[in-house]
Amino acid sequence: MKTTNRLFSAIVITFLLLNTTTIIAQEEAQKGPEYVTMTVMHWNMDLEDFKMEEWKAVEKEYMDKVTKKNEHVMAAGFYLHQITPDNRELVYVQAYANWNAIDLAAKRNTELAKDAWPDKDKRKTFLNKQANYYSPFHSDEIYATMPHAKSLSEEPKKDMIVYLRTSHFAFPEDGSYKEFMDTFAEYTKNVTHKNEYVKAYYPMSHAYGSDKTQFVEAYFLDSLADLDKKFDKDGELFDAHWSDEEAKKEMDKMGKKYFTGVHGDAVYKVVPELRK
Repeated sequence: MKTTNRLFSAIVITFLLLNTTTIIAQEEAQKGPEYVTMTVMHWNMDLEDFKMEEWKAVEKEYMDKVTKKNEHVMAAGFYLHQITPDNRELVYVQAYANWNAIDLAAKRNTELAKDAWPDKDKRKTFLNKQANYYSPFHSDEIYATMPHAKSLSEEPKKDMIVYLRTSHFAFPEDGSYKEFMDTFAEYTKNVTHKNEYVKAYYPMSHAYGSDKTQFVEAYFLDSLADLDKKFDKDGELFDAHWSDEEAKKEMDKMGKKYFTGVHGDAVYKVVPELRK
């Protein structure tokens, strides 16, 4: 697997993080969501007689009666541990049109829950049952969506996975917005978007959370078996587009300048039944 071709999908984001106002003025407004929240939760390991289908039924009821009716939530979904450091974790993701919608959505959820379960005691019973599946511990991050996403063309399949790559950026003082934006666009257009194994691609940068250097890339693939194929195809496409060795060296130089070299990888399983 080549390291070089995996660096350049990220190098532009450093400058994006530092120049949000400039980007908004220069770039065409995005048609999709502007912000994504990721809540990393943990299963309640003390829960007896856990059944996956029963958990899905509870969350589907809430999603059908609340989340899907919440006009401030553009999209939502659950992702289960597949290859991560902690087998207890699952991730809940929601997408919003703008920053204000995050707060409005939370308030709207409360209203919709009251409509769905008018009886206070029944509502409390359901919400307690839902909460009992999880440990009280969780973490939240908010990310800003980035240009050049590749959207899903159809609803996720049963075995679809998400490969989540979290990279970290250096902050060079001599960065150029145009140079890096052009580089990012060139890479995604000629590699990521042409890779048939990548069914969707969503790049995001830190907006609010624990680490401002984060750049997160979410790749949707049909199966875990396609992950290695994706990396191999990335290499082929990279070599085909940057066939000149000097061009490869220049790209490598730029990547090392703007990318710390530190990254983390995780794989999650899509839950098709629990999506908006």
